[in-house]
Amino acid sequence: MTDTKMLASRFPADFTFGVATASFQIEGATKEDGRKPSIWDAFSNMPGRVFGRHNGDVACDHYHRLEEDLDLIKEMGVSAYRFSVAWPRIIPEGVGRVNEPGLDFYDRLVDGCKARGIRTFATLYHWDLPLALMGDGGWTARSTAYAFQRYAKVVMDRLGDRLDAVATFNEPWCSVWLSHLYGVHAPGERNMEAALHAMHYTNLAHGLGVEAIRDVSPKVPVGLVLNAHSVIPGSDSERDTAAAERAFDFHNGAFFGPVFKGEYPASLLNALGDRMPKVEEGDLATISQKLDWWGLNYYTPMRVADDATEGAEFPATRPAPFVGETVTDIGWEVWPAAMTSLVEDLYRRYDLPEMYVTENGACYNMGIGADGEVDDQPRLDYYADHLSVCADLVASGYPLRGYFAWSLMDNFEWAEGYRMRFGLVHVDYETQVRTVKKSGKWYRDLALEFPRGNQ
Repeated sequence: MTDTKMLASRFPADFTFGVATASFQIEGATKEDGRKPSIWDAFSNMPGRVFGRHNGDVACDHYHRLEEDLDLIKEMGVSAYRFSVAWPRIIPEGVGRVNEPGLDFYDRLVDGCKARGIRTFATLYHWDLPLALMGDGGWTARSTAYAFQRYAKVVMDRLGDRLDAVATFNEPWCSVWLSHLYGVHAPGERNMEAALHAMHYTNLAHGLGVEAIRDVSPKVPVGLVLNAHSVIPGSDSERDTAAAERAFDFHNGAFFGPVFKGEYPASLLNALGDRMPKVEEGDLATISQKLDWWGLNYYTPMRVADDATEGAEFPATRPAPFVGETVTDIGWEVWPAAMTSLVEDLYRRYDLPEMYVTENGACYNMGIGADGEVDDQPRLDYYADHLSVCADLVASGYPLRGYFAWSLMDNFEWAEGYRMRFGLVHVDYETQVRTVKKSGKWYRDLALEFPRGNQ
């Protein structure tokens, strides 16, 4: 359904439409105004880690183009902006001195959004850990959880009076498994013990962060953004079905379990508990404090089969073939139905609060045509199909309050560098010229069907 008026009619009048970005992916200015390196600055500059050794030094130059980009967000017709705060700008060493110019930048960002009638959804951690904290072990060290708690308090002290919502973490699955077990993201570890330590201390940091936020800014709704995986067995066999359940516990339960149930999945503990750090008394109570909302980041399903290899490490799965014929330019299967079954499954398993789709979008790398336009019809179709799923979920009674497109603009796509484009707005990285794509104009037309400002 690509007719924006018809699609809009399927959502409540107060539904929030927004766009999302992350600090390291767009800001640039990595060495300015007191900012110190993050683990991603170091990782990007190591050969063989990021495509083309691309880095975030300039990115979309958002740090210098803030007003222009906020005008662009307003022109997109959306009522909300989801952004992340860069820890290395605020407390450059991770602990110790607070850097006022860093806070000043986010002051300008939040005030600029308010002046334009745009609601602010801040994320405190979107993967740019201050590099100095690696000296203590980074996320594999318990001390980092307490450093995060202080950082959360500092940010909320300054911004909390004007934020509409805040999330502690974005996609801990990535900063735990992708970063410490699979080695794809910074710091590039491939070690199960390291990953399990990062898992628990990230979860603990979330809980400590919730405490800090509620202490400083009790009126700001606090949540957590999770890239929950829609785990689908590769066949109906008992082995593949069991494999899918193990994969669910490992990829989803490792975070949903402690946060929403106060416990780690039994299968994970049975297989890996002896390699986890000590879960100290009170940890799970801290982690499982009630949240006001949660965010779902969804792009593609995870299809798994049983890995029968002797000694295969938990969850002992291997990828199963795609079923859908459509694949995006980054190689991800397009399968909107998995978004439906995922949300249904998560609400069946856990006592979840209201939710937002905090990221959803597609990678297509079309450039600017001879007519000056970017014809990215496949991305437009992806958005239309997944927003139709969202409308169905609302109609079915799920407490879905809003949707944030990933992303406002093309940006630094982590290990893929700048070669993969997810933006509604095209960025020419040589000139920094922004060009709204066909999908962006469509999304703007949809968003403009809804009331602006406080909803």
